[in-house]
Amino acid sequence: MKASEVLELIAKDKIAFVDLKFTDLPGSWHHVTLPARELDAGSFKAGLPFDGSSLRGFRQIEESDMILMPDPETAFVDPFSAHSTLSLVADVLDPALRPYSRDPRGVARRAEAFLQASGIADRAYFGPELEFFVFDDVRFDNQPHTSFFTVDGEESEWSGSEAGSRPGYRIRAKEGYAPVPPLDALSDLRSEMVLHLESIGLRVERHHHEVATAGQGEIGFGHDTLLRTADNVLAFKYVVKNTAIENGRTATFMPKPLFGDNGSGMHTHQSLWKGDRPLFFDEAGYGRVSELALYYIGGILRHAPALVGLCNASTNSFRRLVPGYEAPTDLVFAQGNRSAAVRIPISAVTAKTSRIEFRTPDSTGNPYLAFAAMLMAGLDGIRHRIDPRKLGMGPLDKNIYHLSDRERRKIRSVPATLPEALAELEKDHAFLLEGDVFSRDLIEAWIAYKLEHEVHPVALRPTPYEFHLYYDI
Repeated sequence: MKASEVLELIAKDKIAFVDLKFTDLPGSWHHVTLPARELDAGSFKAGLPFDGSSLRGFRQIEESDMILMPDPETAFVDPFSAHSTLSLVADVLDPALRPYSRDPRGVARRAEAFLQASGIADRAYFGPELEFFVFDDVRFDNQPHTSFFTVDGEESEWSGSEAGSRPGYRIRAKEGYAPVPPLDALSDLRSEMVLHLESIGLRVERHHHEVATAGQGEIGFGHDTLLRTADNVLAFKYVVKNTAIENGRTATFMPKPLFGDNGSGMHTHQSLWKGDRPLFFDEAGYGRVSELALYYIGGILRHAPALVGLCNASTNSFRRLVPGYEAPTDLVFAQGNRSAAVRIPISAVTAKTSRIEFRTPDSTGNPYLAFAAMLMAGLDGIRHRIDPRKLGMGPLDKNIYHLSDRERRKIRSVPATLPEALAELEKDHAFLLEGDVFSRDLIEAWIAYKLEHEVHPVALRPTPYEFHLYYDI
């Protein structure tokens, strides 16, 4: 949609408000709302001013004046607003209308430009799978003298259904994959989420209950270019959370809200195209992928410890990334193997659907930064012909979770904690600086923010389980 078409839509549909959505450094949407009359053709050229000092990871108060530049191609009518509201995603610029180096959306734009300038390909497609939980109740508190959390859901293993509701139908731990109702108590809610998602322009492919008890689900939506997919991830989260709230429930993309059951990941499918030609397909290759695809995989696996610092960006991420348990932590690739960090899908795959899947990430990363970093790692692998087979990183056509200790010692793993992942990112980020896609300032700001606001506060606090272990010493 062009700027002129956005203005025509506002007039035709009598839109009352325009919502400008933009992203902070950690990866959350923020918004500024203005009466629709305040948006005109000039707004798409000069932008609108805002205070950048109040966003996490952005500027200090003495340099706070910044510009929001709306992108007309992102327009959708918000399905949750009480008054007719058109949503537009905005880029963040400095007062001279130059891209702001810490604007995550700008990083994604530069990554796409770097790909095109490389001559390797002109488009990168991304297709993430976002898993999430829907709970009926969540409570938590952190005080100097008390700390707790509690979650509940009507289909959970531990929750007794009230008479007349769903008596006796509860999903046991790790037995939640795709049951029919009444075990799946959230099918209609997910369908409502799908209708909202399609109303704002996302093409949904399927939805189902996921493995965990207590309301874990997945809604698969269509792939798109890197920038558009990152936009779609934030729109997806917005729709899922607001649909849950409208129905008296609450949704979370937290990777590991429950102990002892599966967590939520964001498996990320990726492919490169040049013109009308898919570059990852080779009928004769292992897993029917090309040598170029294998080099791309090599780049992902070589830089994976650093990527985790952007793609698994919370202390909670590492409650899910536990070796031999449920999430892929071993840095190998294989065809059709969901225990490998990089999987080559082989079911119903054609030349046009040929792709690789990085299974380690979760939804706590900023999607603009995470997807851009994956692309830059893959391109580094192609440019330097990093062959994962020569690095001993596969293919490994075994259940990696069941390897012996001796076999496992030969395989490199992802970092075990967020501080370790951030240290790897600090050590290995030269590939991100190519073409000025990422700036050193942004990487330093990301690491500093994560350490100050997440790593250190979590490390300082005693947990209830520590009382269980140590109170009677």
